[in-house]
Amino acid sequence: MIMENWQDWLLTPVPKRQKCDHWSPCSPGNYAYRILSGGGKQKLAKICFEDELLISNEKGNVGSGINIAIVNYKTGRVTSAKFFDMWEGDHSGEMMTFIKNAPKGSLLLMATQDDGSTRLKNDAKKLIEELGSKEIWNMKFRSSWAFIAAKGFRLPDNIQKEKINHSDKKKNRYGDWPAEIQIEGCIPGNLI
Repeated sequence: MIMENWQDWLLTPVPKRQKCDHWSPCSPGNYAYRILSGGGKQKLAKICFEDELLISNEKGNVGSGINIAIVNYKTGRVTSAKFFDMWEGDHSGEMMTFIKNAPKGSLLLMATQDDGSTRLKNDAKKLIEELGSKEIWNMKFRSSWAFIAAKGFRLPDNIQKEKINHSDKKKNRYGDWPAEIQIEGCIPGNLI
């Protein structure tokens, strides 16, 4: 009897891989997203939308600071992806311009890698808060942060939009860095 169950197990089909590695599929007509912050020097931030990596080590476009991908909501296609170093140089204003230039009808997917707060100016925090962030003012040195926002329309209240994890030397997973965090979900494709 045990052998039969083992053989049945071998015959069980392997679960189908879902978009952006979700455990369960998004309903037809919905977009899948996963935003993963960085964690330490080896775990780099990743942003996935509709099973396409928009920002990642594999694409060679992830960097220290705040990583942002802009997606056209109607087409589900990335229009721009960039990172803004918040440790060296003054990139807060450049990031604000990038966000302001995102057309209405865009999704903005953001994740930190290493430090996203040291040179993040208050006017940039206000702009991100206006997009719906509740945690941007709480970001500290090396906080892990992930956020998704819509420009010119509203995302449903029941989707996961933001998460933050602060660096704490007693609890950090990677020495001076906290554990990476992720948000993921499905966005209805008929909001606008």
